[in-house]
This record gives sequence, C-alpha cells and structure tokens, in this order.
Amino acid sequence: MLTFEKTLIYGNPNIGVYVYTNELFSFIPKDAPEKLERIVASSLQVPVYRITLCQSPLIGVFSSGNSKGLILSKLVTDEELSLIKKLVKEEVNVMVIRNVKESAIGNLILANDKAAIISPLLPRTLCREIQDVLDVEVIIRAISGFPLVGSVAVVSNKGLLVNPLIKEEEIEELGDIFGVKADVGTVNRGNIFLRSGIVVNSKGGIVGSETTGPELMRLHQVFFGD
Repeated sequence: MLTFEKTLIYGNPNIGVYVYTNELFSFIPKDAPEKLERIVASSLQVPVYRITLCQSPLIGVFSSGNSKGLILSKLVTDEELSLIKKLVKEEVNVMVIRNVKESAIGNLILANDKAAIISPLLPRTLCREIQDVLDVEVIIRAISGFPLVGSVAVVSNKGLLVNPLIKEEEIEELGDIFGVKADVGTVNRGNIFLRSGIVVNSKGGIVGSETTGPELMRLHQVFFGD
C-alpha cells in the first residue's frame, strides 16, 4: 500500500529541506541518523545516497529535478559534484545553474516527468538548458503570486499539492501542465511552504512529524488516491 511515513531529522519536522528524491534515488545528509535512511529507503523504495550539498546538509534547498535530470545550486563544490555524478552514474543529466544571483534552486524549480515550472526570478535564457536537462516542457511563471514555485507546491508523477492561497482556476491549470490530479493542502500543522515538509515520488512519501491527520488524508488523496 502506498503511504506517507511521518518522521523528522535533527529534531526538525522540515524534512524536505534536507532530503531530495525522484523515481530513481534519494539523497540524505551525510550525517543523518540511520533511522532516517531506513525510513527513506522503505517509504520511497529507491536507493539512498548520503551526500553534502553546497557544504551543508540542506540538500532539498539546493537541488531540484525529475527522473531525467538533476539541477544543482551554483554553490556546489567540485568534490560534491564529482561524487554526485559518480553516484547517479548516467541515470540522469546533471546541471549546475551558475551565473545567477539565486542559489536556493529547490525553491525555484518545480518538476515532474511531464513538465517543469521555473521561477520568474531565474533568467529566461536558462529555459532551453533546463528543458534539455529535464527533457520536459519548461514554463516560467509564479504560483499563486509566489515566485518561489518550488517552495509552495510539491509535485510527483501522480499528484500535485499546492498551498491553499491559490485560486481554483489556477489549480486546474497546474494540474493540466503536470498531467496529474491537483489540490490544495498544508503540512506540519498548517505550513503553506509545502516543500519544507514533504518528500514524495510515485512509490511513497515521507512527511514532517507535525503533520496532522486531516493533512495526511489530503496528501493520500492527492498523491495516492484513485
């Protein structure tokens, strides 16, 4: 049965800040507890690799992507980049976004295996390169007026959860773009910055330990419902 498991890391329910996943693998911080590695492996059903990114444990903040490509912050070190390429082998394209002011790439890109939305804060000139790396259509836009598109929504190949400040017509529009069922919700007792508390692929998911029963029900409906 596809399900979400509640967990935390370093005593913090904002697990999405520290963990990245797609359909092929997951990254967790190098010094993360063994229990987290077991939960990520069993819930997301992919190999789990321990890394640092941008000399920090904030892997979810500094990365984004889908099953075709992985996009990393300009702050990634050469050593980290070399290890990541070695770990993922040739399963995905790897791109580093350089020569931009922004570094928190996880907040600026929202992608699944059908489409990607990138923040208007990123230069339009990056569109073609991101499109080539992720192998999907790329659209530049805000979500519900928020330019940090990767922070206020979470998407997989099965569902899209958006913060509740969005208008009904925009929910449908985004669902069409990503080719999935879309709805609104929160995580960790009302947090609208969904990426911070949710890590999900088509095989399962993990959520922050503060997530309530009603929030979990909505997550199940969106990501694993019929």
